[in-house]
Amino acid sequence: MRAFIFPGQGSQAVGMGKALAEASGTARDVFAEVDDALGQHLAQLMAEGPADELTLTENAQPAIMANALATLRASGIDLAAKADFVAGHSLGEYSALCAAGGLDLATTAWLLKLRGQAMQAAVPVGVGAMAALLGADVGLAQKIADAAAEGEVCTVANDNDPSQVVISGHKGAIDRAVALAKDMGAKRAVLLPVSAPFHCPLMQPAADRMAQALADARIAAPAVPLYANVTAAPVRDPTEIRGLLVDQVTGMVRWRESVSAMWDAGVTDFVEFGGKVLGPMVKRIAPDATVTSVVTMDDIEALVKEI
Repeated sequence: MRAFIFPGQGSQAVGMGKALAEASGTARDVFAEVDDALGQHLAQLMAEGPADELTLTENAQPAIMANALATLRASGIDLAAKADFVAGHSLGEYSALCAAGGLDLATTAWLLKLRGQAMQAAVPVGVGAMAALLGADVGLAQKIADAAAEGEVCTVANDNDPSQVVISGHKGAIDRAVALAKDMGAKRAVLLPVSAPFHCPLMQPAADRMAQALADARIAAPAVPLYANVTAAPVRDPTEIRGLLVDQVTGMVRWRESVSAMWDAGVTDFVEFGGKVLGPMVKRIAPDATVTSVVTMDDIEALVKEI
């Protein structure tokens, strides 16, 4: 069995999609449709920068999605025929839904633009922070977060793999967690260069905005089940998906559990479109899995021959 998976924030880089657009008319069409939906020259920003503007959450989120969908569509692969499940990390869940026909491309771009704006607006810059705890599992990470909280928000945001967990919350609490981490058993703690504390209760204003936007969005049943971030379980019902996308804004990304659940369901082959971020995580969760990262036209051509 096979799962198509889609990366989240942090996989953006100036130049992304440029070679793909030059080589594939289908990819160009994807970028043009996203540009039209957003009323901006996002494809140009992706290709040429500047990096600080591309990294802005409201630009990075639709850009990463557009790049992933352009990569998939340039392949000409019929997802329903070649994949048994889809999944995505954080914003990648929207990419996964779009890839599987649950959302159309223009709606996905618009929702991610709004999601980025809402997340950035939810917490003033400097009030929140995130940190990666390396060499820590989710249990240890939660203990470190609890010890550092001191009445502030400090919680696990991303359970990425057995050796990497991300925490999120008030800056003071995250700073305390970083200072405590090594003494409490983590190998290392690294503050992340993010502009807001994603996937924690501080994001509730963003969740409220997304609830309003998603209430009006047309969501169809995806062609194959989606493994949802907040439940690590497959879902196809549009009403349930709508609620899970709202919960995801403040909830933990249960990526390790999602991959484990897919493996237990019989998935042995994971194909990541538009990035090389999730593949290494998958290998740390399911070492015997086959992982393919598809970014370039050469990658696309190799994948088409393989599947």
